[in-house]
Amino acid sequence: MAASTFSSATPSKLCSCKNGIFSSSQAIMLKPRSIHLVVKENSRKITCQASTIADDRVPDMEKRKLMNLLLLGALSLPSAGMLGPYATFFAPPGSGGDSGGTIAKDAIGNDVIASQWLKTHNPGDRTLTQGLKGDPTYLVVENDGTLATFGINAVCTHLGCVVPWNKAENKFLCPCHGSQYNYQGKVVRGPAPLSLALAHADVDDGKVLFVPWVETDFRTGDAPWWA
Repeated sequence: MAASTFSSATPSKLCSCKNGIFSSSQAIMLKPRSIHLVVKENSRKITCQASTIADDRVPDMEKRKLMNLLLLGALSLPSAGMLGPYATFFAPPGSGGDSGGTIAKDAIGNDVIASQWLKTHNPGDRTLTQGLKGDPTYLVVENDGTLATFGINAVCTHLGCVVPWNKAENKFLCPCHGSQYNYQGKVVRGPAPLSLALAHADVDDGKVLFVPWVETDFRTGDAPWWA
């Protein structure tokens, strides 16, 4: 009878295990408890693994400082490179200064010999030569036929154009923005803010030598802005 009763029982009513037979209500009460334990155990494993990974991925303070320094250096170099042109823009071009003398060169690159120059250039002549730092510089012949003791830097103090000499008007006239300078290079009309730079024109062993002008500007009575 016991065997017959067991076989006729429906699965929905009875559950079997090693210790005996339980009703369906008892099975329902035991099942959540076992699931809860498994979930709780799994959650502990997940938590431990997450904390271990997080600890491995956090860099120490030395590494952070090194990365910050590298980032700062990478940003500083391009910034300095961009600021450089802006700073030089506000400085008047063609300073005309140099640490020592420079032998004047003619249009084809030959040294200017004073005696030969005066034979081919008339009184009042102003002709471009290569001067200090390679700047175009006017070599001046005085009205008495002698070589002037100064040369005039031809670089306009506005935006750096080379200013040609206009013999008819007895002025240096800038073709770029209309600045004008008198026969000695003193500014007489803007937008150029300053007179043309000067250089000493000496004769050394027969050759014309340009030397930096560091004394007072005889045209204005002011200290030389290019020194």
